[in-house]
Formats: sequence, structure tokens, C-alpha cells
Amino acid sequence: MAEFADHAVLRVHAGHGGNGCASVHREKFKPLGGPDGGNGGRGGNVILEVDASTATLLDFHRRPVRKAGNGKQGEGSNRHGAAGQDLIIKVPNGTVVLTPDGDVLADLVGTGTRFVAAAGGRGGLGNAALASPRLASRSRESGGRSARSPWSSRRSRTSAWSASRTRASRR
Repeated sequence: MAEFADHAVLRVHAGHGGNGCASVHREKFKPLGGPDGGNGGRGGNVILEVDASTATLLDFHRRPVRKAGNGKQGEGSNRHGAAGQDLIIKVPNGTVVLTPDGDVLADLVGTGTRFVAAAGGRGGLGNAALASPRLASRSRESGGRSARSPWSSRRSRTSAWSASRTRASRR
């Protein structure tokens, strides 16, 4: 089994935005309550972050697909949905992020450097957000937006140098 990998193909999925809610306010002595549907939460982002304790891309060979959390849908009484959990992936220093065509998206150098590999989708609007003075009783909502999830490849430059140094020091 390999102990070191300096090239990995990783497929990342950002979270989808939550749907908005179509709800009408009801109260005992208030016959025309109006719309009160909440907005959906935003989807989670996939973020690559340089970590000093990570030295190889071997984890991406074992688990090549990573997914961020989806946003929750809105609810009645103007309650907005929760945002999806961001997924932070630790990568070694010197990692180069490439497109499938070989174009460089980011060169991650320095501990703590971050790159948003896939942005989460936007949450949909509830009927309370869509109401207007002319048409106050909206009975529709908008759905959450899908996230764009590109294929991407990671290559680590400095890890190959440090691994060859480690093997030489073991001899």
C-alpha cells in the first residue's frame, strides 16, 4: 500500500440551497393574516485550506468524493432555514488546484491559505419575502438554487520534495 501521493483527483459537491416556504399566518380573531413563509438556508461551501500537519494527498485517493451540507427549507412564522455546513478540506502546503483541462485555479502556499473550490447554492425565498403592497397575499415560494460542483484535480509540489527527503533520512 502506498504511503505517499502527490497527485489526486477529487470531486467536490457544494450544498444546495434550501427551498422557501409558502405559509399563511393564522390567528383566531385575525381573518387575513397574510404571508409568513420563511426563506431557505444557503448551501455549504467546499473550502480547501493549507494545513501544516498534512503532508500528502493520500486521503483523497481513498475518498475521492466530498460533499458539503445542504441548506434547510424555510418554515412558517417567518422562520428561515439553517445554512448548510461548510466542508473544510485540509491540504498540504504547495498544493496546486487544476481544472480537468489542466488550467491552474489556485496555488495554495502558506499555512491558513484558503480557496473556495465550490460555492454553495443560494436559499429560495419564502412567500413573505415575495409579498408586495399591490399583491400582499402571495401563495408561492421560490426553490433553492443548485450548487455548481466542478471536477478538480490537486497536485502537491512541496510534498514530493519532503517525502524524498524523508526517505533519504531513513536510510
